[in-house]
Amino acid sequence: PSTAIRFTLDAGSQTRLAVYDLLGREVAVLVNGTLAAGAHTATFDASGLTSGVYMYKLEAGGQSMTRRMTLVK
Repeated sequence: PSTAIRFTLDAGSQTRLAVYDLLGREVAVLVNGTLAAGAHTATFDASGLTSGVYMYKLEAGGQSMTRRMTLVK
């Protein structure tokens, strides 16, 4: 029960990628540091989580993006 989250940065910046449950509780931090420009992949190991809907939020370069994902075991 793991997945890869792929993203591209236009410029190097402080980057944070975190996963939240639907109640807004942070369940994992996949990236928290400075990344260079280009393509990146973060692996999310959900073996300790229950099936359901989760959100992941990517913050980099003063911008933010949130997406939904469904975990089915």
